[in-house]
Amino acid sequence: MSAVEGELGILARRRIEAEIIKPIYEILVRDYGKDKAQAVIGEAVAGAAVKAGEYFAAREPNGPDLAGFVALQELWEKDDALKVEVIASDATHFDYDVHRCRYAEMYREMGLGEIGHLLSCNRDELFIVGYDPRVQLTRTQTLMEGASHCNFRYQVKDEASKP
Repeated sequence: MSAVEGELGILARRRIEAEIIKPIYEILVRDYGKDKAQAVIGEAVAGAAVKAGEYFAAREPNGPDLAGFVALQELWEKDDALKVEVIASDATHFDYDVHRCRYAEMYREMGLGEIGHLLSCNRDELFIVGYDPRVQLTRTQTLMEGASHCNFRYQVKDEASKP
């Protein structure tokens, strides 16, 4: 049994979270304005992303590394959530493009498209910080923001930059 077998997929988790966050966001917008509401939601989700990375790292029997992170990807892809094209995958790189993102589709359908990046996309870089700070994500575009695809480029930082 894989480490993620039996786990609730991330898409299902994000839907549950969004159903809770939506009314809170609407009240924040009403009482404090859109900018403040987005700042509050962004800060809360960012903290949760780092903690989630730490949680998954703690479950790695030999400690977190890029291979363990790659194995976790099935949670994000579960329930046909992402259409992914892997560009490169080795001990120091994991590069892939996402050509369909049901997370983005779901947030738009729920009326949360304007904060979908806060609820999902912005988590990616912060999750990896919590999971293994030796790994860096570079991404210059997302489907959520209207691009043709998301370009994920994970790279293990060189030895000199390890904490």
